[in-house]
Amino acid sequence: MSATASPSGVKGAISAAAPAQRPARPGSSSGSTFRIVSAIVLSVFAVLWLVPSLFALKTSLSDNGTAALGAAEILQDWSPTFYSYATLLGAGDIWNWYLASAITSILTTVLTLLLASMCAFALSRMVFRGRNAVMLLILLGIMIPGQVLVVPTFQMLGWMNLLNTYWAVIFPQVPAVIAVFIFKQFFDGIPRELEEAARIDGAGLWKIYWRVIMPLSRPVIAAVAVLTFVGVWNNLMLPLFVISNPDLMTIPVGLATVQGSFGQRYADIQAGAILAALPLVALYLVFQRQIVEGVTGTGLKG
Repeated sequence: MSATASPSGVKGAISAAAPAQRPARPGSSSGSTFRIVSAIVLSVFAVLWLVPSLFALKTSLSDNGTAALGAAEILQDWSPTFYSYATLLGAGDIWNWYLASAITSILTTVLTLLLASMCAFALSRMVFRGRNAVMLLILLGIMIPGQVLVVPTFQMLGWMNLLNTYWAVIFPQVPAVIAVFIFKQFFDGIPRELEEAARIDGAGLWKIYWRVIMPLSRPVIAAVAVLTFVGVWNNLMLPLFVISNPDLMTIPVGLATVQGSFGQRYADIQAGAILAALPLVALYLVFQRQIVEGVTGTGLKG
């Protein structure tokens, strides 16, 4: 008998050993269709968001006289000018607005992160009487519009002699119930075995909070920090009520005064709005990954 196998036998063995070709999955076409539809929807929303932004940029680069004539004249004008930006930056007031907004936003964000995370840690990790009632009050607090509390907040700040100070803008915005809720949802997802191991090593509540829970919560810390900073930076109503000193005006209040004094000078108004938004755009571009990870990690993803 020959020891050499015939080519047909080898071919048959190989074909028999080769796995059968898998049929196409029935859901693959629907998955590709879903991706195409999602891309189309996202593109449409991106265009809807970009068009007003690009028009605002085009208006800020136009002459005030051209901008006052309307949208058609703005779009037809192809002689961009930075006169509005030079006027605002040269006046000097916007630098005071930047400073005031930076001080109030940074301090409010730091205090909110500290107090909201401590409150959420107590609600997530500690058992005490009335915990469910406190959580219910927090959920109810999310439903109350901030505009409803402006008048009593103004009266309370006046009683405390805090009007026309940075603290009048900072203190009312520190107790952010939505930040407490986001932190609690994230803390609930951290395994309790880590906390139990820390207790075995002799760690107390403060050490568990500061050395175990907070280092694991960096994504949600970044998300809450950015959302709080943006909210305080863009807040108009509270600083408008509690600040009347021009040297302490924040960006939104300063832009409101610019609009009132400039009248129909739309190019200057748009330039001021873009200058006010630039720090927020830069902040989001730097921390966009942390924002997405923090929000999805809380169970708020939809």
